[in-house]
Amino acid sequence: MTANKPSTVPDFTDDAPDLSAPEWREKFAAAPVRRGRPRARARKVSTTIRLDPDIVEAFRAAGEGWQSRINAALREYLEKRARS
Repeated sequence: MTANKPSTVPDFTDDAPDLSAPEWREKFAAAPVRRGRPRARARKVSTTIRLDPDIVEAFRAAGEGWQSRINAALREYLEKRARS
């Protein structure tokens, strides 16, 4: 019964270029490889810090980005301290 029905899947093979052709190989070879997130001007330092459980719990409870918020809180503290 299915032999009489035409396929509902479109045939895109005729429209696809031959990527093994020399002109495409040259384009792929010349293209820069960019993986991942762009590098930041000031890269962050990975460290280990011990914090009280209630501090970590409060920051985590606010959702994603809790480590960035801790970083911002520490930066704010340093800025206030520098003004004093």
